[in-house]
Amino acid sequence: MVSNTSSSSPNPQKPRSIQPLVWIIVLCLAPVVAALLAYYVPGLGLRPDEATNYGQLVQPQRPTPPASELNLTTLDGEPFNLQSLQGQWVLLTVDQGACPESCVEKLFILRNSHASQGKNVDRVVRVWVITDDAPVPNEVMNAYGSTIMLRAQPEQLSQFLTTNTIDNATAGNTAQALTQPMWVIDPLGNLMLEFPPDDAPPEERGPKVRKDISKLLYNSRIG
Repeated sequence: MVSNTSSSSPNPQKPRSIQPLVWIIVLCLAPVVAALLAYYVPGLGLRPDEATNYGQLVQPQRPTPPASELNLTTLDGEPFNLQSLQGQWVLLTVDQGACPESCVEKLFILRNSHASQGKNVDRVVRVWVITDDAPVPNEVMNAYGSTIMLRAQPEQLSQFLTTNTIDNATAGNTAQALTQPMWVIDPLGNLMLEFPPDDAPPEERGPKVRKDISKLLYNSRIG
């Protein structure tokens, strides 16, 4: 006998919640909104600092002068063309031949910054330009003999190197002004970065210089 009782109908499906979709949209838009706020509302403090480097960019960048304009010689008196180092990053310092303690500190910082570059060490070369005829002390020669040591006239050198970090009072003594900063020349031969005068000890200043050089080598595909 067939029963006339109708089968119970299934429970109607509940409508799906759109809450997950809303959260997905919010998560996708959040970075865009944050970027817009950082750009248009700097007072919120969302915008990162414009510069995180220790060195100061040379503006505008200056091409390395030819040998006819920058008369460099080796310690043996042989002519040297600074443009011959194009293709490498040049770490440059300037000081007197007697190399006082401040000079040794700069040589030390640049040597350690260079040596710490790992697989990029061959992309970098160090240059010390001497602004007088004084002999280099033996202990300095032994410690930093792998640095290219050259001699130059400070007046010629200052036209290439000195930038806004050297004030008018110091500029009156060209040789002294040149001993304060350190510089970086890029592989295209452009003077592009200056490490300004700093009274901090080398153990504090050195890591800052090393970090800047590491960032340059990491982000650059030249040299």
